[in-house]
Amino acid sequence: MTTVPFRERLVFDNANGEILDESRRYMLMRPEALMGIFQRLDVETRAKTLEAFAASVIEMGGNSARAYRAHGGGDAKALLTTVAATAPDLGWGRWTFDHRETRLQLTVQNSPFAAGYGRATHPVCQAISGMVTAVARLALDRDDVAARETACAACGAPACIFEASA
Repeated sequence: MTTVPFRERLVFDNANGEILDESRRYMLMRPEALMGIFQRLDVETRAKTLEAFAASVIEMGGNSARAYRAHGGGDAKALLTTVAATAPDLGWGRWTFDHRETRLQLTVQNSPFAAGYGRATHPVCQAISGMVTAVARLALDRDDVAARETACAACGAPACIFEASA
């Protein structure tokens, strides 16, 4: 099965001001503008807001992941290949998955969330954690899986690393 690259599936509907992949709408935004919101919040509010960001991505990114899985015939390997190929087209960095029977690890080079936030003392890529959670639930066939960021480039790590296990 040949998969059309994400960037080639996009429809730029200038008349309506939309960018679409089937019925899923996307928008372009500078990471600094998005992550600047979090920098302006106090510590407690920032943590809660980043958690809400992850929860939203689990839900909405989960919809995309389910569509990718359906297009790939339901196979976990095809899903991970599609997600890894789509991430750079979305500007979400370069993704490399390590999939084991009960564990999924993701390494992200050049996370826009870390780059957009700048130096931090705490992981800031909760959007990617949310997407990895959604993908891991499908790839590991477990609804109780949650991903966490174990290393973040904003904290000085060479790459952002995410772990999800059943």
